[in-house]
Amino acid sequence: MESDAELIRRSSAGDPSSFVELVRRHERAIYKYLARRVGQTPAEDLLSDIWLAAFGDRAHFNTAWESARPWLFGIARNRVRSHWRRHPAALEAEPSSDPWPDVDARLVSSANMPSVVAALKVLPADDREVLLLVAWEELTPTEAALVLGIPAGTARSRLHRARTALRNQLEGLTDGPTVIETCLGGKR
Repeated sequence: MESDAELIRRSSAGDPSSFVELVRRHERAIYKYLARRVGQTPAEDLLSDIWLAAFGDRAHFNTAWESARPWLFGIARNRVRSHWRRHPAALEAEPSSDPWPDVDARLVSSANMPSVVAALKVLPADDREVLLLVAWEELTPTEAALVLGIPAGTARSRLHRARTALRNQLEGLTDGPTVIETCLGGKR
């Protein structure tokens, strides 16, 4: 299977099917990221903006990276932040549950969701964003650093801080170990 970098190279050289393949590979993950942060309806609108931006900026993609995931999540993050600036009330809304039940089950049981949401809300925004990129979007800390435009060591430090704080806040839940491990993401 061709790398994302090769698909982007071919797309930039005029092969339209290469960009279609890139979209096919990553559209679900990008949509899920958006839906968790802004809701399903705004996510649908933002998704098309992201693909247009990626297509327009594909010549600037750093082909030293084989995967386009960090680049695409970076574009998505910027669109989410713009959405929140235009709609500040959206920041105060409770995060919606994921539209895919298999992901909901992996993250946390619905009975503990209010505790998890409350614990996430008290984390510093920078720490929370690294944690969510690693735990929900399944990026590595290095990929999360690329998305956020920070050094990899800073991302690892923020992730460690967020995991520790979340572990401390969720200790008392009845199915604590399961909830904690699913919320904190795997050891990467």
